[in-house]
Parts: sequence; C-alpha cells; structure tokens
Amino acid sequence: MKIDKDTAVTLRFTVAESNGKVIENGKTPIAYLHGGYDNLLPKIEAALQDQEVGFKATLDLAPEDAFGLRDESLLRTISKKDFPPGVKVGASMQGHTDTGEETIYTVLKIKGDQVMLDANHPLAGKSLRVGLQVLGVRAATAEEIMHGHVHGDHGHQH
Repeated sequence: MKIDKDTAVTLRFTVAESNGKVIENGKTPIAYLHGGYDNLLPKIEAALQDQEVGFKATLDLAPEDAFGLRDESLLRTISKKDFPPGVKVGASMQGHTDTGEETIYTVLKIKGDQVMLDANHPLAGKSLRVGLQVLGVRAATAEEIMHGHVHGDHGHQH
C-alpha cells in the first residue's frame, strides 16, 4: 500500500541538528495520520507521499522548512515576583503574546529579580537532518480520521 491521504503510517525517524547533535535517535517508532493533519512537518510529509514500506530517505531541512526562523519579538523579560516560587531555567509555562495569542514560554535565564522568557520553538532557527524509514502503511480508521491522529501502537492513546 502506498502512503496517501488518510493512511496510518508507522515510521522510524532520526533527527539531528546540522552540527550532528542528535535530537531524536529513532529507537521508538512513531505512527501518524498522513494527509495534511499537521502531524509532521510539511516537507517530511511531502517526501513520504506515494512511498511504501521499506522506503528510506535522509532530508536536510532549512529552518524555514522545520520550526521556522527565530523571532526576537517572542522574547520577554518579566519580574520574578510575577512567577510562582521555585521557577527554574528550562521550565515551560503558558502565557500570551503582545497580540493576545496563547503561547508556551520557556524560561531561558533568571538574573536577579528578572526572568527571561522565550516563546520560540526550541529548534527555531536550526537546520535539521531527518532520517526516515517506513515500517508500515495501512488505511486509517474512520475514528482516526475524525480525530486527526493514529490510535494504538506507536500512535495516540485516549
């Protein structure tokens, strides 16, 4: 069976930064619903379109094709008194942008009574090398299509 819209695809993938730092080692397979459900980056999904079990590829993704360029307007410095006690570097928290959109901020640095936050994706601005290997392809169930993701092994659990 070929990968096409509304197929459940199981694959093994590796992800590394351009400097070779491994982000995902590919040991645990993942399953996703193919066909524009925003479960994979568009360039990866495009490379998998019409492929079959056994397909392997390595893709080099520019930041624009991965998690985007860094946006310095998404950096914030907030008073530490506005945070719950025990806030630590690396913590994630929900907040709002200047336009009122909900977003997730990561604590970058705590300096004195100031907390520096970043709403960019941690991989924004980075080029990535993605290795793919298709392990399985099947027709998705009506429930998976309705939910927009694969259920069961290597997929989403409710």
